[in-house]
Amino acid sequence: MSAYRLYGDSRSGNCLKAKWTLDYLEQRYEWTEISVLEGETRTPEFLALNPAGQVPLLITKDGGALAQSNAILLFLAESHGGGLVPRDSFARAKVYEWLFWEQYSHEPFIAVRRFLKFYLKKPDSEIDPKLLERGLAALSRMEVQLAGAKWIAGDAFSVADISLVAYTRAAHEGGFDLNAFPAVKAWVDSVEKRLAIGSR
Repeated sequence: MSAYRLYGDSRSGNCLKAKWTLDYLEQRYEWTEISVLEGETRTPEFLALNPAGQVPLLITKDGGALAQSNAILLFLAESHGGGLVPRDSFARAKVYEWLFWEQYSHEPFIAVRRFLKFYLKKPDSEIDPKLLERGLAALSRMEVQLAGAKWIAGDAFSVADISLVAYTRAAHEGGFDLNAFPAVKAWVDSVEKRLAIGSR
């Protein structure tokens, strides 16, 4: 196999972050669109590739199957360089820290509220108010970090920036106003320019 194959739903930030990393690292890949809303991750054919029934799913050049967006980002960064993972062990651990935080304290609130509000068209009255509260807390945490650092994990652009920008840049679709977080908003612009992706 001469190129990667990436299965993903283009509405998903988790999928887009894997795509952006491949693009940033100038790697050849084939994109296969898989609709989560239409149940295409639950077909027997897809479940044979990923029994968890989730996207993104990366098929490596050697034919291996790798799921979980941040695992994919780390694999690509460590395989192809690009400076996306620091060599220093503590700096690298700080990148991991933000990757773990993204999946535990950011994505479950901002991405989920966006999905319910923007794609399922749920009114605010039918959405758990804790999603808004905890999403705002996540953005506040990022605002504090970015008030004193150019990039989310410190002085260097990393996979942590790619991971966190995916749903942060779309937070307004979940009812979050980024104008209340100027450092976060400026960081989003910087990451979009670095990745050569258009602003939303």
